[in-house]
Amino acid sequence: MSSSNSRSNLIKALVTGGAGFIGSNIVKLLYQEQHEVVVLDNLLSGYQENLAPFPDICFIQGDIRDEKIVNTAMQGVDVVFHLAASVGNKRSIDHPIEDAEINVIGTLRILEAMRQHNVSRIVSTSSAGIFGELKTLPIDELHPIDPDSPYGATKLASEKLVLAYGKLYGIQAVCLRYFNVYGVNQRFDAYGNVIPIFAYQMINHKPITIFGDGEQTRDFVNVYDVARANYLAAMSDASGAFNLGSGTRITINHLVELMSQTSGIKPQVTYGPPRPGDVRHSLADISAAAKAFGYEPIVDLKTGLAEYMEWAKVALKEAE
Repeated sequence: MSSSNSRSNLIKALVTGGAGFIGSNIVKLLYQEQHEVVVLDNLLSGYQENLAPFPDICFIQGDIRDEKIVNTAMQGVDVVFHLAASVGNKRSIDHPIEDAEINVIGTLRILEAMRQHNVSRIVSTSSAGIFGELKTLPIDELHPIDPDSPYGATKLASEKLVLAYGKLYGIQAVCLRYFNVYGVNQRFDAYGNVIPIFAYQMINHKPITIFGDGEQTRDFVNVYDVARANYLAAMSDASGAFNLGSGTRITINHLVELMSQTSGIKPQVTYGPPRPGDVRHSLADISAAAKAFGYEPIVDLKTGLAEYMEWAKVALKEAE
């Protein structure tokens, strides 16, 4: 792991999944920094309106499993931000074949196109789901890897493929193991993160269901910090796999309290049985990312939730 070494030159970046939640926030940052941006997205879980504020980008609608489209998107690219994926434990349990095709074969299509077009840098999305049930807290990069779901297994395979291509073909490869990311542009998805699910239910005055006793803990990190981490990693000499969270954790019960405080909505809470594949506790050790490319989260959870709840109220109203 090398120390950060900023490159001031403008780049041409390909963002796979760039119309999605995290991808569109990375596009926003790249756009603000005046880099040239190509977005490849099939719009199955992404939204073209996420890209409306950035008229100068090149948008290609297509699937990362499509060799021809991926090769078209890769032309002249300097850096790939690979975010296109099938996301979530429950989705992978319900649709394991599709999960593997997108996360493994899709990643291979991206890597092969990079090799053919001599693209030398990739920042790829991995997941804390690769760890499975946690043995120690906080979780550093050397924590045992034992995924509990097809999603965790396919993200681990994707990560290993990216790092293997880095070694084989001299590609500067960074894999960022996301913990629980939340923030602007994260829409409701029944398979998705707990925060947009709760936000959707609260704003629509529906009861929310906490699976388990609510004392399980999660490390929630704002998408602004995640976008910055992607950018810092791409503009540095870092390589390898890094945990990406906030370095803090709260219980799900406390999360509901904060969402209620920041939105002014008091939800009715019910409890259900724990879900298969869900871990009990989660907390990232982010010191390696701090050392390698200067990552330091700056958005505290209460501030981030207030911003997100305001955005979600508008987004849900517009979707009606």
